[in-house]
Amino acid sequence: MSTPIPTDRVAFHFDPMCPYAYQTSLWIREVRRLTGLTVDWRFFSLEEINREEGKKHPWEREWSYGWSPMRVGAWLRRTDMALLDEWYVRQAGGLHERGEHTYTREGCTDIVRQMGLPDDTVDAALADPTTSEEVKADHDLVVGQFAGFGVPTLVFDGSRAIFGPVVLPPPTGDAALRLWELTTGWLEFPGLFEIRKPKTPEDWILIAETFRPYVEGRAWRTVQRPVD
Repeated sequence: MSTPIPTDRVAFHFDPMCPYAYQTSLWIREVRRLTGLTVDWRFFSLEEINREEGKKHPWEREWSYGWSPMRVGAWLRRTDMALLDEWYVRQAGGLHERGEHTYTREGCTDIVRQMGLPDDTVDAALADPTTSEEVKADHDLVVGQFAGFGVPTLVFDGSRAIFGPVVLPPPTGDAALRLWELTTGWLEFPGLFEIRKPKTPEDWILIAETFRPYVEGRAWRTVQRPVD
């Protein structure tokens, strides 16, 4: 067993496009509510980690569905982590719960307007190249230092990372605390790499129903939607 790692603070790496990370973020917020946990929201790009060879990096495109909104989030984080916290709830919740196109420029503008922020917030964030650098720095850190490959990824004390938990529906109350105990318990075992529950047909039905707004709301190329 390793030296204890502090668990009163966690860096939560997310991509607002990921429905699994969004569900886990609801759980981590419940843990925060019940324990006073400090959550530092950090970015991770699924567009970059899954980029096909020869395709442009997301920061090279005029607009990227995940990267560009995260630049807005980075702009807000400079003022207050609480703004990024609220932005993530609205940005990801709109997509994953209601199928709203919050990943478009217009959708991003609607989000900041709902937050009572100036309409030019999105323009300001995109006009500043350092917002892209901030997103990339978060992404590169978790990939380079911790071999991150997806979200959610939790980083503790800048020294240990855990992928997950991937959980649906996100537990609340005592169940949320118990899952937190189990998750942080992994930190005691540096050589524990993976525990995984196979998904049954019934599990896939639950996942499909929960993610239906996201599946119907996404406009990018997928197996189900082969043309951009």
